[in-house]
Amino acid sequence: MAEQIRVVSLNCWGLKYVSKDRHERVAAIASALARSDYDIIALQEIWVEADYNQIRQNVVSRLPYTKLFHSGALGAGLAILTKWPIIATSMTPYSLVGEPTDAFGGDWFVGKGVGSVTIMHPVLGEVQLFVTHFCATGGESGPEYNRTYRLVNAWEFAKATRQAAELGRYVIAMGDFNSIPTSLPMNVILNHAGLVDSWATSHAHIPPPSGMLSPIEGIVKYGITADSPLNSYRDSEPSSDPIVRRYQGKRLDYILFRHPSPHTTNDSLPRLACRDSKVVFTDSIPGNSCSYSDHFGVEATLAIGAHAETYTDNHDDIASLKDTSTMWSDSPSELSSNVVTEVMSALNTSYRMSQDRSRKELTIFGSSILVLIAFIIGSAWVVIPWFNPVFVLLIIFVSWLATTKLYEGFIFGNWERKALQNVIEELELYKNVLSSQAPPNW
Repeated sequence: MAEQIRVVSLNCWGLKYVSKDRHERVAAIASALARSDYDIIALQEIWVEADYNQIRQNVVSRLPYTKLFHSGALGAGLAILTKWPIIATSMTPYSLVGEPTDAFGGDWFVGKGVGSVTIMHPVLGEVQLFVTHFCATGGESGPEYNRTYRLVNAWEFAKATRQAAELGRYVIAMGDFNSIPTSLPMNVILNHAGLVDSWATSHAHIPPPSGMLSPIEGIVKYGITADSPLNSYRDSEPSSDPIVRRYQGKRLDYILFRHPSPHTTNDSLPRLACRDSKVVFTDSIPGNSCSYSDHFGVEATLAIGAHAETYTDNHDDIASLKDTSTMWSDSPSELSSNVVTEVMSALNTSYRMSQDRSRKELTIFGSSILVLIAFIIGSAWVVIPWFNPVFVLLIIFVSWLATTKLYEGFIFGNWERKALQNVIEELELYKNVLSSQAPPNW
């Protein structure tokens, strides 16, 4: 039997004071992971360090090497626990994660990004593990510029994982990508980074749904991890989202993997193949009616073998190895010209929209300053005593409005556009390099 790596990823929904039943759920998650046989655990939305410590203490006897990533005002919410020694770590915040005025979304205040640890595996050698959580803003419908931040996240994530493979490391990437499998962000990740989707590989024989699915079928056949009717935190009202209605939820959580970048000694390298992948943490927590989180988890079993004949005793393994054979091609995986053009079009549209928004916000700032000056001058003629508190409140409100619009229009606006400009220029260069090397029909 080939050696294997058991991996699980779970969004814990652990925001302090906001997430419902957090203490009970974290305790149940810690207990369940302690009973499991996973070699690698990736967690998202583990915002409270005490919650992370509770989980770590429950699994430390079996997974002694752990890392909680720190970023942003409220933390990155990302953690990795592993069986094998960690020899390096890094945390890279995404350049665009949300707007500062979107207080309810909260992405601006947390340090969303990509955390990674490099472990020393006894068979594979250096393996770089990644965990991430993309922005949720934008949904799945409407034009792609609605999902600009997620596209930027996807490009930066794909670059990081591709670079790890180019350094000669195996890559296992896990997390909540807030993107369905057919979305443009996932296209960027899978094709630019050359990553393989463990669920898609192990369920390649499942056809698209032809009729109404049951919630269980959505989970078992299509890997639904979010918005499932079986999750206690799902809104009880019927969803208007066509994707949710068709699949009984969305698949937003992934375990991806790949081998080191192609080179002349590929035949001698151990090979990874997904033996099995399934959705986990779908039941209610013991003794309670609530789910473990507002997301279900996803697990994958990655088999390690030297050659295809390692899997001759199992037809499913042979099929999995065949599906991942593109990872061993002589040329690296690249984005198509159409995909690059589509991403650049979305980013350029967002750039222009950012300019328009900043002009409006700075106009409001200027108008607020004029109103403040008028209030200051007019205060000399206010003789009605009861009006003074109202006057002060008006001044406070206009001062807040002016400060907010100055920050949003000037500081954040320039920040956003410079980040967009960086990615646009990178994509332009990438497209030009590929077009100079590709055949005429690229």
